[in-house]
Amino acid sequence: MTQKQFNVSGMKCANCKANVERALNALEGVDEAVVSLEDANVTVCYDETVVTPQAMKNAVDDLGRFEMEI
Repeated sequence: MTQKQFNVSGMKCANCKANVERALNALEGVDEAVVSLEDANVTVCYDETVVTPQAMKNAVDDLGRFEMEI
């Protein structure tokens, strides 16, 4: 398992936090995604042989209101 932190812009509230966490946790290979609204980032624990940072970025960016930096 790999754990990395990614910046996410556009998050303003608890609903935003929940949407980003839900999108990432739904991906196969993601063990846990935890958003920090205060720091505007998400910490993701994932299996790098199953899911890529680009796939995680796509899942967050597809929400339409947020942008994840990899």
